[in-house]
Amino acid sequence: MNKDLKPFWEQAYQDENSTAFSSEPNTTLKEFEHLLDRQSNIIDVGCGEGQNAFYLAKQGYCNVDAFDLSEHGIAKLQRRCQKSNIHLNAFTADLTTYQFNKNYDMVMSFGTLHFVAKTDWKTFIRQAKAHTNINGIHIMQIFTDTIPASDDIAPFAIGLAKDGEIQELYADWEILQFKSYVFEDEHPGVPKHLHASNKIVARRIP
Repeated sequence: MNKDLKPFWEQAYQDENSTAFSSEPNTTLKEFEHLLDRQSNIIDVGCGEGQNAFYLAKQGYCNVDAFDLSEHGIAKLQRRCQKSNIHLNAFTADLTTYQFNKNYDMVMSFGTLHFVAKTDWKTFIRQAKAHTNINGIHIMQIFTDTIPASDDIAPFAIGLAKDGEIQELYADWEILQFKSYVFEDEHPGVPKHLHASNKIVARRIP
């Protein structure tokens, strides 16, 4: 991969009037947030502009961490929090080298894991599981190779999963929801296109 090649979202992260993906929280997060209390430890992995972490902090969850590889994405999230007087811990980090320093009640990652090698995202999930409290929740969404990666992400999507592959990593947890689907997507300056995706919601059981 050309290291000088920049993904489209980096430009959107630098534009206060543009949103790379969505300004709204993921619908699955809203569906399952009732399983948490306001003191829950939560981390958003590959948060981008941070719409999911921001939503939770705005709802009164007071222990929200969020990280992304993009300095521009994190800076944009921090500015938004400051403007709205919302507190959360947003920082830059690489999920391939990230070291957990506490346990969490929710670990979530939407549309990020496939941008690292498969061995890396599998290692990350195993580490995240080990640092999740009993009855804690994971919400993980990853693109699959059911259809080829769209042109906008093809140079970066080095870890596409096989359909159902992520589910195998949670065989020892309670699967609350698993979906395999294809959806249409559109971004600023990028024509409509399709992605194949798996999304899993799983709970650590005693």
